[in-house]
Amino acid sequence: MKETIFTGSAVALITPMNQDGSVNYDMLGKLVDFHLSHGTDAIVACATTGESPVLSHEEHCRIIEFIVKRVQKKIPVIASSGSNDTRYALDLSLALQDLGADGLLLITPYYNKTSQAGLVKHFYYIADRVRIPIILYNIPSRTGCIIKPETYKELSKHPRIVATKEASGDLAAAAKTISLCGDDLTMYSGEDNLTLPILSLGGKGVISTSANLIPKQMGHICHDYFKGNIEASRNAFLKYLELMNALFIDVNPIPVKAAMKMAGWDCGECRLPLTELSAENTQKLHQVLDQYGLIC
Repeated sequence: MKETIFTGSAVALITPMNQDGSVNYDMLGKLVDFHLSHGTDAIVACATTGESPVLSHEEHCRIIEFIVKRVQKKIPVIASSGSNDTRYALDLSLALQDLGADGLLLITPYYNKTSQAGLVKHFYYIADRVRIPIILYNIPSRTGCIIKPETYKELSKHPRIVATKEASGDLAAAAKTISLCGDDLTMYSGEDNLTLPILSLGGKGVISTSANLIPKQMGHICHDYFKGNIEASRNAFLKYLELMNALFIDVNPIPVKAAMKMAGWDCGECRLPLTELSAENTQKLHQVLDQYGLIC
């Protein structure tokens, strides 16, 4: 059985920006401290919610280095290092590994895509050359490329490919993947509103956008389930389901950054090509946050 990087709720951390669009490291430090004090089980940085497509290589590395130093090994820091260029994904993975990341998050190749055989070669190429564990990231709605259960089975044979962030929305495929891979591949929900269903299939947690706002609650959903307090887990999941859905009222991370500002965390706007939340959606999001007492 492979060692699990974390169990429970990992935050898919936003990247706070200053008014001029530069990374706000003062706020980033406050966010990291917030998660350390509120029970977050791991930090996943510079991924989709962290606006990885618009970060330079230098920014990407500096953010991971900053978080690693701030966390001081109290919880795992998982660095997103995927690319549609296999060689660059390896270069970035090696750089982030050397900066102290505890694990890597590797998205499937996007735009150029690839075959299932190409996926195996792509991920094996990187896994053969790094020293730290890898979480795969399956999100076909963004990449146009999907990891099939049978391909997961092949990938799970590699000793450093230990888990997946499953965000395909296909619970039948998720169930088949868990059945095929067993203890050789840990599954984390990549969609907040499927956290409980993934746990019920044998998943070990969630990599969560909502945890930016409600880290304790996302943690309780997972850990109550693991303790056998299924009703408490289900009740919390259903209680916060409307908030989870509201944070995807527009393209992620537009809504969560707007929500963080409403909650008193001025983390700035998203970089272009992502834009501000519309007035209509801002009002809807505000109403939902107000229902949960999250408005500051």
